[in-house]
Amino acid sequence: MQQNSTILIVDDEQFGRDTLEGLLHNQGYKLVFARSGPEALSKAEMVTPDVILLDVMMPEMDGFEVCLRIRANPRLAEIPIILLTALGDYNSRLTGIKSGADDFITKPFDAIELRARIHTTTRLNRYRRLKEQRARFEWVVEQSDDGYLVINERDMILYCNAKAQVYLELPDDDKKEVGCSFIEAIQHQHYEPHPFEAWTTWPKIPYDDLSVPRYLVRPETSTAEAFWLQVHVFEGPARAEAGRIIRLRDVTQQMTLQRDMRGFHAAVLHKLRTPLTIATSSLQLLVEHAHQLPVDEIIGFSKTAYLGVKRLGNVVNDVLQYVHVPTLVKPEEGFKILQLEEVLSQLCASLGLKNVTVANLNHLKDTQLKLSRHAVELILIEILENAKKFHPNQNPSIDVSVSCVGSEKIVLKISDNGVTLSPDQLRKAWTPYYQGEKYFTGEVDGIGLGLSMVSSLVWGVGGRCSIYNCSPGPGVTIELVLPLA
Repeated sequence: MQQNSTILIVDDEQFGRDTLEGLLHNQGYKLVFARSGPEALSKAEMVTPDVILLDVMMPEMDGFEVCLRIRANPRLAEIPIILLTALGDYNSRLTGIKSGADDFITKPFDAIELRARIHTTTRLNRYRRLKEQRARFEWVVEQSDDGYLVINERDMILYCNAKAQVYLELPDDDKKEVGCSFIEAIQHQHYEPHPFEAWTTWPKIPYDDLSVPRYLVRPETSTAEAFWLQVHVFEGPARAEAGRIIRLRDVTQQMTLQRDMRGFHAAVLHKLRTPLTIATSSLQLLVEHAHQLPVDEIIGFSKTAYLGVKRLGNVVNDVLQYVHVPTLVKPEEGFKILQLEEVLSQLCASLGLKNVTVANLNHLKDTQLKLSRHAVELILIEILENAKKFHPNQNPSIDVSVSCVGSEKIVLKISDNGVTLSPDQLRKAWTPYYQGEKYFTGEVDGIGLGLSMVSSLVWGVGGRCSIYNCSPGPGVTIELVLPLA
């Protein structure tokens, strides 16, 4: 029995329509009726039936004419048509075939034969439609700029399109049989999965956790910028039986643009403000009181304004250099850990933070990060600004410490005594630009952390980010694992 198949019954006689309705009643079909050829064409346009039972002998427009018009309509041309006729001669059947009929049933009907013919026709038609839809889908997927894979419950790749083959450097096989797991494929290409917590249960992701954005990052090197793939996981139509669909989207340009825009914003706020204020204040005093001031004070204010403008020019050049050369990794320059205390002191002065302690860094005197000074400054600005912004009195106590992890990485911990975060806030804190920020203010509505830029900078060089509540609280600790040069 074909469930939900629609059958259009076309017969000008009420008796004929009633007979067919009685034979097909309770067979799982949706029955639609037409009393003439023109009405049949109109109803076919409205319901697009799975099969048409069409009487040949009708006034005004016979079944052959109706069949010809249906075949001439691109929207209806593929619908199977079964002609109902009392004519058994060869010429009538030949005319029906030329008109485009798929089958014939001769009156009076045999109930078993009629049901069997319709059952077979609807089943074959649905199979044909499914094949056509699958062929169209595969064509679209193969032309897509996104990579698509299907994995089973054991994480084995069952299918991948051409773009996924490129992203993961999988064999170009027409059968699309890869023979490896998805995790093996990304490890082979040296992708880093982020955020780490979102991948811990892979491939057994809870159904309500499928929408959490995940990323694969090929870290930046001295010869190549970071490459970002955003990973979306979709449940198949039959859940586990159909496998899960993975979409890989290249978001490198988006991530770089967002990072650079936010970096520019941070640089403007924290580097331009001080020299601009100094120069403006000095010039304002000269404009308003120069005629009352002695020469030596005029010279002093002029010198201060000049130095402020000169400093401002240097900062502008630094910002423009960062914007035009947005690299994170500078092996010829790097960032020495011993510079950390100096950078923190400058940033804290700019932010008005007084209660900041830094652990002794002398044991790390020869340690140098892959990150450029620009990148380190942007990371620290974001974290320190958040610590102040979300402290109840905007006056947090902050502890900074650095320790080594083997010979290739260091752990930078920054703890404050501000707010305690919910599990959901902790889980989403690192998601790059997931909710979007209208003006890149560092405040994501509902979370208010804006640590997305930090994650993009750290992940982009192969590092790792963690955030957890202090115990005992209040406050949070941000832990960054950073690779050494």
